Amino acid sequence: MTDLERMAIRHNNSTDKLENSISDNANLIKIYREKGWLTSDQNVLNLLKSGYKQFELNTANRILSQNLNKVFFNNCPKCNQLSRTPYARQCRFCGHNWHNVTVAQFKLNNSFQITGRDFFLLGQIVKGAVKVGQFIDLTMLGLNKKPKIAAIEFALKRQDGKVWEDIGLGTNELTEEDKEYLKSIGSFGTPFDIINER
Repeated sequence: MTDLERMAIRHNNSTDKLENSISDNANLIKIYREKGWLTSDQNVLNLLKSGYKQFELNTANRILSQNLNKVFFNNCPKCNQLSRTPYARQCRFCGHNWHNVTVAQFKLNNSFQITGRDFFLLGQIVKGAVKVGQFIDLTMLGLNKKPKIAAIEFALKRQDGKVWEDIGLGTNELTEEDKEYLKSIGSFGTPFDIINER
């Protein structure tokens, strides 16, 4: 959200609290203004002029339109209803189960690209087995993409006298913007899924 949208939420929440308050509102309003919980900024008030529900819808639509590749809805592959959580693999509406789509989990340590080669995600396989032709589900990282694994290589790493091998999952299906985004993340503590279908 933008700073104005965050301020609109604070302003709305504070207004609701003041309406339900039984104490002297004049003193509370003064305190709320001093704390920055209420505003007289017309730009913020314009966001709320059609009501809070409309503000929420407008904000959600703006976020979706500006971040289409980074917003992910985990819909059931059978009935297309929204799942309860981003990680759910069973539909609460039709009961369809798609746990079998996940074949492995991968923990990202970093990513890079050498000129003329695939883009590689380096890390460790936490569970399962990975093969060329499977897909890397990047939705957990904030990218609504599932690129195909084009290569699997090993990367020998050394640091502070310790030596270890990372697995490199190579793909050629990401945009330059996607690659820069993944490089900026660096390591990611939560393992993400490797799946056998898009």
